[in-house]
Amino acid sequence: MFVFSKFFWAVAQPGNLLLLLLIAGCLLALAGRRRFGGALIGGSVVALTIVAVLPVGAWLLAPLENRFPQPAVLPPAGEVDGVIVLGGFVDPILAAERDAPALKASAERLTGFAELVRRYPDAVHIFTGGSGAVFGQEMKEADVVRALMPSVGIAPESILWERASRNTYENAVLSAALAEVSAGQTWILVTSAAHMPRSVGVFRQAGWPVIAYPVDYQTGPDIPPVPTFDLEAGLIALNGAAREWLGLAAYWLMGRTGALFPAPESPSPRLM
Repeated sequence: MFVFSKFFWAVAQPGNLLLLLLIAGCLLALAGRRRFGGALIGGSVVALTIVAVLPVGAWLLAPLENRFPQPAVLPPAGEVDGVIVLGGFVDPILAAERDAPALKASAERLTGFAELVRRYPDAVHIFTGGSGAVFGQEMKEADVVRALMPSVGIAPESILWERASRNTYENAVLSAALAEVSAGQTWILVTSAAHMPRSVGVFRQAGWPVIAYPVDYQTGPDIPPVPTFDLEAGLIALNGAAREWLGLAAYWLMGRTGALFPAPESPSPRLM
């Protein structure tokens, strides 16, 4: 499933899919199927124009990012058993090639985690992230992040490092085994706001309820439909939103989450 998901996403992500439709339309037109080819070309051009002009990606990201708001009040020190952060904010292959850290746009996961580590120095702290690449599995994100920790004032030896996971599901399952999570514990989960619904759903399904601590917001509280003309930004937002919505559907169908669109629970996020 891991390999299939990677190849499926390479085709299904909106930017690549629209490019493939354009190529198919051109080939069909050259082969004499001008009406069908022209329809594909025209539809792709219209779709790209809509993405460039309207904040379609932001409209799709906003419900994901707003699903789990940042907690108004965090538990006091001594009442948090652990803090866990999901990888996905560095490129381990590029870091190895350049022999330098290669941070992605979601680097707020690192700063948010560091803030909570300092806030809860006596808790267990876990970084979970191996490699999400089909090829190059020997390059582990955990190894790159370990080298980054001193730059944010965190001693690497104070962290438990899970470096075998390849996706969100494995983040939860492998980290639960590493942490030896038990009933009655309180854990805080750090990841990107748009990724939080899927992450919380997976952790709950693994028997590990968590307090959501979302970071890395891509949208504001209000998204007015103001026309722009920025295809690159539109595709980046649309690709990110599509990845999460498709991931939610796939994980729900595979039984990796108990809800199609996980929501905050009440009363308490503590393990029962």
